[in-house]
Amino acid sequence: MLCEMCGKDVVQTNQVRVEGSVLSLCPECSRFGTAIGAPPPTPGGAPERGATGPIADRLAVRSRRMEERDLFKELPDMDLASDWSKRIRVAREKLGWTPEDFGKKLNEKKSIVLKMESGSYRPPDAMVPKIEHLLKVRLRAEAGAAP
Repeated sequence: MLCEMCGKDVVQTNQVRVEGSVLSLCPECSRFGTAIGAPPPTPGGAPERGATGPIADRLAVRSRRMEERDLFKELPDMDLASDWSKRIRVAREKLGWTPEDFGKKLNEKKSIVLKMESGSYRPPDAMVPKIEHLLKVRLRAEAGAAP
């Protein structure tokens, strides 16, 4: 069990009221508050490995929730497609927009739109979803995938 004040992993914690909050504290940190009562008895000790039941289910959910996750590992590695500049120009022309019209919708200058279409200016990562939404076209592809 973890002490909610110092974070130590201890065998037993005590319910203690500290400044109006009830915390599960280790014996060392218990001196900072008022003990509420004896620690709740655990029938038969800690749940055994492979144990079933509501307590084991809650412990399993809690351990999954407490795991540190790297969200970027779960997402596929996306990068701009090799022909992203052509896709922008073709989609813009298909909608009948001039570079100036598209620039206004994107809150960018006409020169930025022309540079993107020529391939000399790569749009920032934050702008790519906005371009995709406005033009209704996919500019990103999985890294290493053919266009």
